[in-house]
Amino acid sequence: MSLDASRTEPRPERLTAHEARQRLEHARNTRMTQLQALDETGKSGDDQLMSAQKAAIERVLKEIDEAFARIDGGTYGTCLGCAKPVPAERLEILPYTRYCVACQRRAAA
Repeated sequence: MSLDASRTEPRPERLTAHEARQRLEHARNTRMTQLQALDETGKSGDDQLMSAQKAAIERVLKEIDEAFARIDGGTYGTCLGCAKPVPAERLEILPYTRYCVACQRRAAA
């Protein structure tokens, strides 16, 4: 099946601060739930794998906090690499991202 092509509402170019905060809160709550689940699992799993998962979740939580600070500072949604707006679609998927796709690719290379 295809996506609903009858949707005629224009997509906003940027998320509002309220929308951004909602998405970030959701991302934070999700990561906190994941962290809690890992803690409840205890030492029954692979300690190295669990440590890596915890570290990854904690990194994302830090990125989420930094995104909240960018909202407060008025720079949320602006790429830290090229200073151009990060597309709203990217922010919808990854609300704590700091970079547009092109700059993220350059940073990862």
